[in-house]
Amino acid sequence: MQVANDQFYADLPANRVHLGELLLEEKFFVKFPDNWHVIITDIKGSTRAVFSGRHEDVNLIATGSIVTVLNIAFNLNVTIPFFFGGDGATFIVPPNIIEKVMQALALYKINTLNIFNLEIRIGTIPVEYIYAKGHHIHISKFSSSRSFSIPVVLGNGLNYAEELIKGDDAILSGHAAQTDELNLSGMQCRWDRIAKPEDKEEVVTLLVVASDGARQSGAFSKVMNKIDELYGPPPKRQPISIAQLKLKSTFSSIREEMHFRLGHIKWLELVKTWLTTLYGYIYFRTQKGKKYLKNLVEMSDTLVIDGKINTVISGTVKQRKKLQQALDELEQEGAIKYGLHVSSASIMSCYVRDLEDGHIHFVDGSEGGYTQAAKILKAKL
Repeated sequence: MQVANDQFYADLPANRVHLGELLLEEKFFVKFPDNWHVIITDIKGSTRAVFSGRHEDVNLIATGSIVTVLNIAFNLNVTIPFFFGGDGATFIVPPNIIEKVMQALALYKINTLNIFNLEIRIGTIPVEYIYAKGHHIHISKFSSSRSFSIPVVLGNGLNYAEELIKGDDAILSGHAAQTDELNLSGMQCRWDRIAKPEDKEEVVTLLVVASDGARQSGAFSKVMNKIDELYGPPPKRQPISIAQLKLKSTFSSIREEMHFRLGHIKWLELVKTWLTTLYGYIYFRTQKGKKYLKNLVEMSDTLVIDGKINTVISGTVKQRKKLQQALDELEQEGAIKYGLHVSSASIMSCYVRDLEDGHIHFVDGSEGGYTQAAKILKAKL
């Protein structure tokens, strides 16, 4: 009989040590319980969609899959680790919510196809199966600020799950859609394309994997230390700045968001949402509004470590060239492979449960930064 451990991730302590140090210290990592399940969502043909100018749709769909899962977990008082990947997402969920989550994602898949004509692949694999095949998932919780922490995963277990679900013989979910209306409450995509901070020259989207046979923790520590050395600590390289935030306040953009969230239009709610958004210009000048914007920057999800490094940073051309030189050297040593995309802006989608502390913001480089970097990385692999 399995012991109930649905609070496993919630109970993990958040570590405030330097990330480069955390990655090297085994004591900060624990093995994930084998009765949990890995879930992966992935947009089929996302590269083609991005190159045809649909990068915002791709980000929106990926964010929607996260909101779908997090709303279920929140309502059942469960905290789970999740990882945004630009054109999809990865979750690790306990056994007591797996069926409910997969049924909701099955409905989400139908809605996405109907609204966007894009197919989202959804697959799930027990952690136990991943371990049986000789792969590992070791997790730590890294606190990057007083109010925000992220899961950090070492081991190639999630990469293995991704290969199975995205591969030619894809292991996809056979779950049937639930009949209830999908819960995408809290999903907001009200921010326009966000220009690079005023004192920066570009936005860089970077993906890094450890090469076969290389020590993953050591390779990742070197990469993160080099980013810190060249760009400074996370606040210095943050691609989101308050000065560059601009609300999408047009009636049509809010209508599109509602259509995606609900599958239809509720006109009274639409008008109310539009008026609320217009009020945002006033709200963000109040003390509460200013605090929200400050927290928004802190709670922007610009770094994901899920057996890969996925990060969005801003800086100068000189900094990026030095970073590329260092990454090239690590690549030549056989430590890593990487893909890098340069743009002039970021795209942000949001999950706002409440305006105080229940919000998180998913960031990608514009023009589909993660998808473009992944294309370069795949060519090297």
